Amino acid sequence: MAKSKIEQLRELKNEAMLGGGEKRIATQHNKGKLTARERLDLLLDPGTFEEVDMLVKARLPESGFKMENFLGDGVITGYGRIDGRVVFVFSQDFTVIGGTLSEAHGRKICKIMDMAMKVGAPMIGLNDSGGARVQEGVVSLGAYADIFLRNTMASGVIPQISAVLGPCAGGAVYSPAITDFVAMTRQTSYMFVTGPKVVKTVTHEDVTSEDLGGADTHASRSGVAHFACDDEMQTLQTVRKLVSYMPQNNLEDPPFHPTDDDPNRQDPDLDTIIPENPNKPYQMKEVLRKIVDDGDLFEVHENWAENIIVGFARLGGRSVGLIANEPNVLAGCLDINSSRKGARFIRFCDAFNIPIITFEDVPGFLPGTDQEWNGIISNGAKLLYAYSEASVPKITVITRKAYGGAYDVMNSKHVGGDLNYAWPSAEIAVMGAEGAVEIVFRKEINKITDLGEQQEKIAEYIRDYRDKFANPYIAAARGYVDEVIEPSQTRPKLINALAMLDSKVDPNPKKKHGNIPL
Repeated sequence: MAKSKIEQLRELKNEAMLGGGEKRIATQHNKGKLTARERLDLLLDPGTFEEVDMLVKARLPESGFKMENFLGDGVITGYGRIDGRVVFVFSQDFTVIGGTLSEAHGRKICKIMDMAMKVGAPMIGLNDSGGARVQEGVVSLGAYADIFLRNTMASGVIPQISAVLGPCAGGAVYSPAITDFVAMTRQTSYMFVTGPKVVKTVTHEDVTSEDLGGADTHASRSGVAHFACDDEMQTLQTVRKLVSYMPQNNLEDPPFHPTDDDPNRQDPDLDTIIPENPNKPYQMKEVLRKIVDDGDLFEVHENWAENIIVGFARLGGRSVGLIANEPNVLAGCLDINSSRKGARFIRFCDAFNIPIITFEDVPGFLPGTDQEWNGIISNGAKLLYAYSEASVPKITVITRKAYGGAYDVMNSKHVGGDLNYAWPSAEIAVMGAEGAVEIVFRKEINKITDLGEQQEKIAEYIRDYRDKFANPYIAAARGYVDEVIEPSQTRPKLINALAMLDSKVDPNPKKKHGNIPL
């Protein structure tokens, strides 16, 4: 008797392991997609996955719709490990009724999210679904809302990561949008609120799924996706690497990774990396790679708002969040998208105890009617708000330009920067020399009628202004810059500063929450 019961259990488990069956698995493979279980094998450390709710079935609809009923109901849920640390996961199974979300499917996801919150471990969702299950009507919509609520409650408490590996449309898109990071796979994944057919009907636009909501679209145009990957293996490896920089929850520190990269290493190339001509660009990413452990910069949102760089790295084994102006794109100006990108990243780092290091070379905010009419004021204020609110260790290195309001915004001493360094090439001023001369010496310049003489006088004024103001020493005299350092010394200075700030306590005033200018 006991043997037959065990055999029955094994048969049920074997049935559940097949999802929608071998024919549908073959179809999934023919589309260039992995199955839900294959994805978990790649994401998690080998042999660590423990499944929960394998034998759940959907409640058959009372509407009279015919519907197949599969064990697991189109989603695999459970927990496992990444680099030995516990994570909770769900993986939607497109071979089962198109991975559509039913009441039971939603309950499974909610249960595993609740477990992740209780335990205090990251939540990772692998999305591949045709959306709400039509046969269940409003019940399936309610299941989505149950998930959205948990996403919101978990925000800032445990890291949440979404990998979109197939369709994610309609209401389904809002769960990934609430999570901290979204990774997508080129050619096989897409996200949109309304699909190409509806767009065609309503706006008469012809657009493909890939152009409307594919990985590259969201990684470069909308900013919805933080990572666009070439295939599913790369997507899942990206998620694994992302997790390595994070703590398990908001009450822990990120994991320490010992490194053979000498903390006292100095790179003499940094002493000559800033061009003599202040209007000539250089590669800020090259600066960052010369400073961080093993030159390993893990960039986030690489292809969106490229005038600002955000990403993770390690310094002396510690996880850090890096934010840097990129003078090679829009001269490093701040605009709407770069402000949003930086603010969101800062708030993640602050929520999860990751120190923030800023490399500053910013001539100001991008001018123009497009920027003003679309809200550069409130969007720029998001970046200012995020820096001001963040209570983790905050260090700034001014490499070159720090002009006007952008100087204030980029983690200046005045908004709570703990240690603010400047290179000798730093120019800290209200504005650039040319603009300042035009304002301050307008009357004197206009008195000169000879054009050649006028140009010579302007050049003289610009030289004088640069000598007096385009340097870090006035700010250093006021204590707004803690130290002017040789560029080659930046790595050891930052590592020593992080060690000193390790026990920093800087609580914000007690309140329910602030009102960030969204």
